[in-house]
Amino acid sequence: MTVSVFKIAAAAAALSAAAAIATTPATAAAGAKEKCYGVALKAKNDCAAGPGTSCAGTSTVDYQGNAWKYVAKGSCVKLGGSLTAKQGNAKPVPQS
Repeated sequence: MTVSVFKIAAAAAALSAAAAIATTPATAAAGAKEKCYGVALKAKNDCAAGPGTSCAGTSTVDYQGNAWKYVAKGSCVKLGGSLTAKQGNAKPVPQS
């Protein structure tokens, strides 16, 4: 084999590894997370911002009840959020 073949094989392996890393969900790399509704600021949600939206970053108001943000598992209710979509846009009240 020539040096060129080795370079091509190495490049292919590097691209394959990069693709595998890129397809790993961010939540898996960051530890246990949960969807927390009603805590995201306007345009800062991770997803589920209601009809007519395309997902992340599309919430139209602060604390939109049907928009969620990933938070550390077990912290949503402490932040004043909800584990399910809720009505309204009331500012969350953190729990002690």
